[in-house]
Amino acid sequence: MSAGPGSWPLCFSPAVPEGSLTQPLQQKHQYPESSSAACAVRTTAQRRWWLVSVRRCVALRQQHQYQLRRANKPKKPGHGGEIPAGSAARAAPEHRSGEMGDQKESLRKITHTLAMKNEEISNFVCTLKQSLDNLEANSGRVQEDLESEFTSLHSVLDEMKENMMTRIKQERASRTYELQSQLSACSKALESSEELLELANQTLCSSETDGFTQAAKDIKDSVTMAPAFRLSLKAKASDNMSHLMVDFSQERGMLQGLRFLPVPATPEIQVSECQVCDNTVTVVWSLPEPDSKIDHYILEHRRTNHEGPPRIREDYPWMVVEGIKELEHTLTGLRFDTRYLTFRVRACNKAVAGEFSEPVTLETHAFNFKLDAASSHQNLKVEDLSVEWDSTGGKIQDIRKEKNRTNSPMHSPARSALMSPKRAPTARPGRDRFTAESYTVLADTMIDAGHQYWEVRFDKESKAFAVGVALRSLGRFDQLGKSSASWCIHLNNWLQQSLTAKHNNKARTLDCPIPNSIGVYVNYDEGVLSFYNAKTKQLMHTFKTKFQQPVIPAFMVWNGSFSVVTGLQVPSVVQSGQRKNSGTSSSNASLT
Repeated sequence: MSAGPGSWPLCFSPAVPEGSLTQPLQQKHQYPESSSAACAVRTTAQRRWWLVSVRRCVALRQQHQYQLRRANKPKKPGHGGEIPAGSAARAAPEHRSGEMGDQKESLRKITHTLAMKNEEISNFVCTLKQSLDNLEANSGRVQEDLESEFTSLHSVLDEMKENMMTRIKQERASRTYELQSQLSACSKALESSEELLELANQTLCSSETDGFTQAAKDIKDSVTMAPAFRLSLKAKASDNMSHLMVDFSQERGMLQGLRFLPVPATPEIQVSECQVCDNTVTVVWSLPEPDSKIDHYILEHRRTNHEGPPRIREDYPWMVVEGIKELEHTLTGLRFDTRYLTFRVRACNKAVAGEFSEPVTLETHAFNFKLDAASSHQNLKVEDLSVEWDSTGGKIQDIRKEKNRTNSPMHSPARSALMSPKRAPTARPGRDRFTAESYTVLADTMIDAGHQYWEVRFDKESKAFAVGVALRSLGRFDQLGKSSASWCIHLNNWLQQSLTAKHNNKARTLDCPIPNSIGVYVNYDEGVLSFYNAKTKQLMHTFKTKFQQPVIPAFMVWNGSFSVVTGLQVPSVVQSGQRKNSGTSSSNASLT
């Protein structure tokens, strides 16, 4: 609140005379009876408290008046001039506004940091909850597996016990039968022998002489034929069963040694032994030490355009190869449409998988490009890497393709490998660059270094087809092979079928079968352009020249279609063939 020079602070009562504030308070009658303080002061302690309060109010009033005088006093600027009236009042809100803006910005940063931290904690909380759920599920699973394994083990032991008990019973029954049979035979022989013995004794004791001779003879014959003399007095079966005794101390030790399966060790990919060639990749790895419990390996690979360790977010997912039994694996039939492939592998035993190895990134040298729809003839329908003849000429492309189209070759594989930002000059404006009878379409990537390879599959029933390379200066009316700015192989099915090599309006007929697909090899530095049967890799023709400008893959089709295969490495057969034929290749100067 503001007050004038003579105003009183709210804590001071104006009913008390100012002069009385400095007078000593000694007697009660010195205070006016009409004063509001007089009725309040009754004791010495109360009078002292009242005096302290009054003095404090006076000090506050003096301080308030001093601040008012200081605020109204004119201030001098740094160069001696006076500050205009009201400038301080205007500067103060501006200053406060600036401070408030800084504070708001600081508060926004704090709020953003806090929000990010809250999101991070929330994600971590979700991760912990998921981990708890996974823990419950995994614990239940391993308990069920353990119960199943012990049940299976008990089943095996019970089955073995039953089989062994049956063996003992069978052995006992067999021996019992043999011994009882032998016992029965011996008992009968003994009984017969005792009867003969009694008869012999009676004959000896008889006093009659008439029948003694005959009786003695009969007894002798009976003894000779008695079973007792035909019996074997050796037991047919032994009572010893020691051969069926068991000692499971070793097996008991093995059972007591039962443990949970150990986690397999982490493999290590041997980069020096890995090979990348012919669009195949062979990955080799090893273990720190042999492990007989490993059942198989899992290999994962992912395409990437970034060298080094994998990032948290990648454009391509991991591809999984399971059930690998050896310490190496070869991936075949790959299309290298990225600069690198990242690999990782882990070992698995019967129940658990180990940790993944450290990811290894292998470079894939391959030539990738797309077809430039903006440079194609209006009668060519271009879709990705496929082209089809459209006799209506009404080539209607999607608006989004038109926005994203490339009017000219914009990339160089050699410079891309070096991360160079250099681009080719912009071509002539216009959607349909080639016109009249130049049914041509170019690629969007130029070749200005190194050696590249690509293949094209074409309809052999096409009226006309050509594949080769062209300079950027190829005119919109120029047909492939009919100017000095292009080299190609040309298939003609119009009047009679022919396959020719063309350059600068000169042609050479090729004496070779017409393949279903053609491979194109370019060695820019050596000035070599070769065409191969893509299936057999048989050389069809080679141009040798000196490229003065970057070249671009070029294609032509009339009443037909074709499709291009990119992302291919130069085949090993082609490389070795180029070295052998380096001195015997055909020259464009010899074209007639």
